[in-house]
Amino acid sequence: MKAVHLIVPVLLLCFCVLPAAAVIQEVTVKGMVSSISKEDKTITIENPEQYGCSYPASGDPVCSFTQMNTSFLTGSVPVDSALTIFNVGDTVVATSLGGAGGNWIAIAKLYNGLPAGEYVIDTVGNPGSIPTPLAGDYSLDLSTAPDCTTCFGTTCTAVTSSVNILSRGTRVLEKTLGPRQAAFYNGRNDGSSVEVTFVKGEASSATCVGGSSLMAGPQPISVYIIKVVPPIGFTEQFKVTPTAVPTEVPTTIPPTKSGSMPVAVIGAMGIGAALLVIFRK
Repeated sequence: MKAVHLIVPVLLLCFCVLPAAAVIQEVTVKGMVSSISKEDKTITIENPEQYGCSYPASGDPVCSFTQMNTSFLTGSVPVDSALTIFNVGDTVVATSLGGAGGNWIAIAKLYNGLPAGEYVIDTVGNPGSIPTPLAGDYSLDLSTAPDCTTCFGTTCTAVTSSVNILSRGTRVLEKTLGPRQAAFYNGRNDGSSVEVTFVKGEASSATCVGGSSLMAGPQPISVYIIKVVPPIGFTEQFKVTPTAVPTEVPTTIPPTKSGSMPVAVIGAMGIGAALLVIFRK
């Protein structure tokens, strides 16, 4: 009986040290806009391809889009502005939470006509969920600050957003925006520009008093409107450039690498060993 009494504390300790799963899987697809419903506030994507990555035992992840076995995916837009920014026939990348379609948390329009790689010129929603890079060698570093009086679980309403615009990897503009405020940059003298509007958002509750990074719950989602005007001659610049590799890996749980063991298996082996010692005593 003494050994049995010791089992429960051992199991509880193992569960306590495991990290809480706080991220809902994001599903990213690419396809052509086939219809836009202003009444239902939805956008439908035709012949979607799903984004995914494989993780070799060594080296970087290999990411690509693969044809799905469905002809259409429909989702509600992150904000009404998307209904006028996108048009039927646009090639877009879109991301939803927990499953394909249903509710787009981000939609991005691709710059057409490039023989090497794909680039985004318009984004509505949460840009961090779009793996395709911005046109013109621009990138963004975005973060939100919580209103700690509005928190529920893992998220709070965002009171401001810190917006950093980077050009060729160098920060060229830093600005703190409130809801519906915008930041604009056009300082490269090549006809290009970037405009970022912070519409609304969420922030993690971890930085608030009583918050915890181990608390289980959904990740914060924010809505931005991003407009990129590519440089003059942008198409010609990339005629001999290798296909661009996305700089962000989607927030999905990677498959177990060959030759390694999952944390859960290692933990189970440890529990088994501990129990074996207990029973032998």
